[in-house]
Amino acid sequence: MRPIALALAALITVTQAAFAEVGDDGLHKTPWMRDTFKDLSDDLAEANSEGKRMAIMVEQRGCIYCTKMHEEVYPIPEIAAYIEENFFVVQINMFGDTEVTDFDGEALPEKDMVRKWGVLFTPTVMFMPETVGSDATAAQAAVTVMPGAFGRHTTFNMFNWVVEKGYDGEESFQKYHARKFAEQSQ
Repeated sequence: MRPIALALAALITVTQAAFAEVGDDGLHKTPWMRDTFKDLSDDLAEANSEGKRMAIMVEQRGCIYCTKMHEEVYPIPEIAAYIEENFFVVQINMFGDTEVTDFDGEALPEKDMVRKWGVLFTPTVMFMPETVGSDATAAQAAVTVMPGAFGRHTTFNMFNWVVEKGYDGEESFQKYHARKFAEQSQ
C-alpha cells in the first residue's frame, strides 16, 4: 500500500474511533452506561451493592452538546475509566417513552419524568446520594447536578467531587475545581 493510502486509512480509523456509538434511540451509548428496567430504587440498590455512586444522565437525540461530551470528553481514558470504576450510570431519554419508576414510586414515561424533574437542557447529570427516601423524587434527592456540556477538567473534577462527597463539606465545587485545576496544570 502506498504511504498516502496508509496515512488516509489511519486517519479514517482514528476519526471513526472518535465518534461515540449511537443506539437505535439516537442516544450515545458507552460501556459504562447501564441498561436497566429504570426502577430508580432498584438501580440505586444495585449501585450501592457494587460500591458505586448512581448518576442519572438525561440526554436527547440530536443534542450537539451530548455529542460534544461523548466525542470529546467521555472518551478520554482517565475520565472513562473513572466513571466506569466509580459510577452506575442510568441514561434517560428526554423525549423517550420507556417507563421510569422514580424513588417516590411514581411510574411515568421518560419524557414525562424529565418534565416532572424540571430538567430543561441536555445533557444533564443528576448525582444521587447512597440513600433516597420513598417520599423524594430524583431531582429532590440529587446531591448535585451537572447541567450541560463541560470540558475535560470540569467534568473529571465534578465526578471526583461527588465521589469525595465534597457537597457535604465546606469547599464548594467552584473552589474545589479551581484548586484541582491549578494542581492539574502544574
